[in-house]
Amino acid sequence: MSLLAKGLFRESDVCGSTSGAKAHLPSRPIGVYFVENGRLTPAETDQILRLQQSENIRFGDAGIELGLLTPDDVRLALSDQFDYHYLPDSDASLSQDLVAAYAPFTPFVEELRGLRSQLQLRWFSGEAQRRALTIVSPGRNEGRSFIAANLAIVFSQLSTPTLLVDADLRNPCQHQLFKLGSRLGLSDILAGHCGLEAIRPIASLQGLSVLTAGTIPPNPQELLGRSAFKRLLETLRKEFDHVIFDAPPGAFFADAQIISANTGAALLLAREHQTVAPELTDLMGRLQENGTTLVGSVINQCPG
Repeated sequence: MSLLAKGLFRESDVCGSTSGAKAHLPSRPIGVYFVENGRLTPAETDQILRLQQSENIRFGDAGIELGLLTPDDVRLALSDQFDYHYLPDSDASLSQDLVAAYAPFTPFVEELRGLRSQLQLRWFSGEAQRRALTIVSPGRNEGRSFIAANLAIVFSQLSTPTLLVDADLRNPCQHQLFKLGSRLGLSDILAGHCGLEAIRPIASLQGLSVLTAGTIPPNPQELLGRSAFKRLLETLRKEFDHVIFDAPPGAFFADAQIISANTGAALLLAREHQTVAPELTDLMGRLQENGTTLVGSVINQCPG
């Protein structure tokens, strides 16, 4: 299995429902959504409804034709009605690198959804022991954190409890992507300095929580090798349907092997024109020796 993450961020057209899908339409009219959110006045809504009825077109199309709505307005309204949460470009609460949150209708994110489907078939079966996955790659700057974060977002868009864990206790970055700042995290839990309150729900992305790396420790391998990590993982498997671990580079540190051995499975990432083939092969061998299931591979062509 491979994913060519090409980063093509072209907006797609808004799709409408077919006449055969009426039984599945949301109960709240889309016009009510716009009025409740202050996007339209009742008078503007009536104007759109008159055009909709006279031309027999969809409400959103009528609003766009009148210049009262934009395609992005319609996409956001539909995402709310169908419980599919994403963020408008004007929302600066998260990093724009989280393309699955800001541009879910693009070819790249569609590739991520395809990867998600493959992972559901190959690993995430619903059983407690198959709810965690480690994202690994041999070198630096290959996009592990970028893929891990966006993959966690598309899993959360299934409306299932999803946790992203920044297990790179050497050079973490998930706290920057999600703009969580410096706070207690994984290392602090493993050192006994705090508990599960270090896990932070992402308010703008329903179903997604993040556990940052926390305080940079002097002994990351020792922390990850303690029984506390195994106990924490067992707890997380009970609380979340999908737990995605972002690991440090496997060619430089043994941390990725320790994490993967505990989660039981790994997704192997390579960066096009950058990853060194012998390092990739060596990492694959070491993971398999530890009993880790390699559920697939990703060829990353995106920066990050």
